[in-house]
Amino acid sequence: MDPVFPVDATLSHDTIQGRQADRKEIEARSMIGEIEDILDALNQARVRYLVVGGVAVVLHGYLRTTADLDLSIQLDRDNVLRAIRALHDHHYRPRAPVSAEEFAEKTIREQWIREKGLAVFTLWSPAHPTLEIDLFASEPFDFDAVYARALRIPLEKTEATVIALEDLIAMKKSVARPRDIEDIAALESLADKGKESEEDSDE
Repeated sequence: MDPVFPVDATLSHDTIQGRQADRKEIEARSMIGEIEDILDALNQARVRYLVVGGVAVVLHGYLRTTADLDLSIQLDRDNVLRAIRALHDHHYRPRAPVSAEEFAEKTIREQWIREKGLAVFTLWSPAHPTLEIDLFASEPFDFDAVYARALRIPLEKTEATVIALEDLIAMKKSVARPRDIEDIAALESLADKGKESEEDSDE
């Protein structure tokens, strides 16, 4: 049987590399589109959330790869349920064999944290298997204060509510994994450049 996509054995290394790069670009564009759709759904549902983690790092201006969307949402029951329902509409379901609605219950969350060491509640979609969503199981900071300082960054389809640069740096310093340390250096450099720009504009 002939292959669906015939293979040209004479393809050069550069051509193969180019096709691989094209595929990666398509995958990246698909992921960006899905992230925007997710954030738009959360915005439409009036969910109080903050983009943190790798996507926040990218939105602040340091380009690096990430395979998940980390979100800190305000953990009052109604807000969590709005988030869960909005994500369910995008076919996102819990990675663990539990009901997503259970995450909205404070006593159940605290039990999972205490007994299972839960740090994030992971959701995935069979339609977008390369992009998982991690919801923090506890609020890692004073949510109201950090939310008030957050940036509203316009995207092509919607806007993203993103943790402020200084708060993101503080959050990563509290964890300090190897990837966090790399991010901290890049984010502090961005913060320094921002301060220099402000000083130049004041002169």
